[in-house]
Formats: sequence, C-alpha cells, structure tokens
Amino acid sequence: MKILVADDSRVMRQIIIRTLRQAGYAGHEVVEAENGRQAVDLVSKERPDLVLSDWNMPEMSGIDALAVIRASGSTVPFGFVTSEGSDDMRARAASAGAQFLIAKPFTPEVFAQMISAVLPHTA
Repeated sequence: MKILVADDSRVMRQIIIRTLRQAGYAGHEVVEAENGRQAVDLVSKERPDLVLSDWNMPEMSGIDALAVIRASGSTVPFGFVTSEGSDDMRARAASAGAQFLIAKPFTPEVFAQMISAVLPHTA
C-alpha cells in the first residue's frame, strides 16, 4: 500500500510520516509532494492508496488539487491534515470528496481513527 503526503513544509511532511508510523502504518510506502500540483501528478503516476494533503500550499491548494483529482475520475481516498478545521472547511472538504479533515495539532490516535476507515494497517 502507498500513501501520498502533500505539504509544502518538509518538516511537516516528516511529522506526518512519523505520526503515520506511530498510528500503525509503518509498513506502507510513502511518497511526498511539495504542493498541490505535484500531488495531482503523483496521484496519476504513483497511484497511491491514500492521499494526506495540507490545505494551503503554493502553486495549487489542497482543495484545488482534490477537485482536479476527482475531475480526472480518481476515487483515491483523500484526507486533509491542516492547521485549520473550521466547520466551513470541513463542509467544503466533504463536498469536494474528502473522507476526513485532521486539524493540527494531531495525535497518532486521531490518525488511526480517521485513516482506519479507508486504509488497513500493515504494521
């Protein structure tokens, strides 16, 4: 199984990857994108089993990337990991086809709860 982590902060990508391991997803291959445009390209090329994306990124936001991914016909499970989690953002994410939105700060338990609904553990 493969997980795509999209965030413009390299440090935040590493924190997300570490949290994935702590949540029981250590056995999954992880690919990284620095922005939404790169995430769209990698969904097509790498065919991940799950996308975890920041909302605000340069070149293309996470919500715009999700729209492009869905318009391409991809049904890859998609979740946001972002600094804000307002009701409006959660509604926009769900309406665009995201399975969940995890607001920072987060814990491995929150990751496990949200991700287990769309991706099995392998660790």
